[in-house]
Amino acid sequence: MLNRTKEIWQEAGFGELTAVQEQVIPLMQEGRDVLAESPTGTGKTLAYAIPLIERMDVTKRLPQAVILAPSKELSMQILDVIQTWGKPSGVRATSIIGGANVKRQLEKLKKQPHIIVGTPGRILELIKQKKLKMHEVKTVVLDEVDQLFLPEHTTAINDLIKSTLADQRQLAMFSATLPQETENQARLLMKDPALVRVDRSAALSSKVKHQFMVCEARDKMDWVRRIVRMSSMEGAKTLAFLREVRDVIITAEKLTYKNLEIAPLHSDLDKEERAASMRKFRKGEVPLMLATDVAARGLDIADVTHILHMDVAEDLEQYIHRSGRTGRAGAAGTVLSLVTPQEEKQLKRYAKELGVELEKVTVYRGNWQLEKQ
Repeated sequence: MLNRTKEIWQEAGFGELTAVQEQVIPLMQEGRDVLAESPTGTGKTLAYAIPLIERMDVTKRLPQAVILAPSKELSMQILDVIQTWGKPSGVRATSIIGGANVKRQLEKLKKQPHIIVGTPGRILELIKQKKLKMHEVKTVVLDEVDQLFLPEHTTAINDLIKSTLADQRQLAMFSATLPQETENQARLLMKDPALVRVDRSAALSSKVKHQFMVCEARDKMDWVRRIVRMSSMEGAKTLAFLREVRDVIITAEKLTYKNLEIAPLHSDLDKEERAASMRKFRKGEVPLMLATDVAARGLDIADVTHILHMDVAEDLEQYIHRSGRTGRAGAAGTVLSLVTPQEEKQLKRYAKELGVELEKVTVYRGNWQLEKQ
């Protein structure tokens, strides 16, 4: 099944296919439309990247697949995966994203990429200008489809799909969560899609510890500072979540004042500021990234050792999305929730539903200690 990508799979040290990969890859290789729900951290990108690369006719000089994403950052992340896995077999890919220089993008198209990755608005713009020809495109992938089906993207998505030939078109749509409304919208565009749902517990590695610390809301920021300083001595990379943009901004300012280097990630940052934060955190130049759930949606940041829930997750899905960003590819990781006494019951309910052991911890004389429950 894996001819072109087998060698790089082995070189990367990967073992068995994940659940979503095992189900999606053969379906896409058969040419079926696929609608897949699989939690963050379960290998969705490779689930569609591998069959795309395997089926690509590298002798053709026109795009054969288009991958759509709701954000520039996710587009670039996907492009990196496609280029890494496709290069050995001669598969070329490029990005077409909003906000980037159009002339440079036209130069990229002259290099005759096989796969286009990008945001729907800019891709559609180039199609309408007849700069991007779609008659050889056989597969359109929508990643984070629930975000792509928001009102601001809907018209562009529909027009883009219609620019391909219906009798040869394969649609594959992926998301960490697939609300019924999104599924209904998807089915209107697809031909008898195979529905793949991966159990949400598959997102949580058995090597990840789930812990919590009880404290008052007013003390959470000070605990974050202490925890990150303790962990950074061990080379930790911590991703902390807050619900609201204003909370990220305020927390970032206060922690910076306390001489803690951080990388914020939220929707009020401009493109350059977001890119700078991502670069610093990915390279390990700062030990902590503070993010909202929306800003971090779909982003895959390697080697995250700790997930910190500064705000308790609003629901089980959010807990899974956040927590699934550590423990990737069988690595160890720690998920720590800072909860008030009132929030403790809610967290314990999540752990019970997921079937994970939840440890209560505290810090005593600079060391972690488990508390009896």
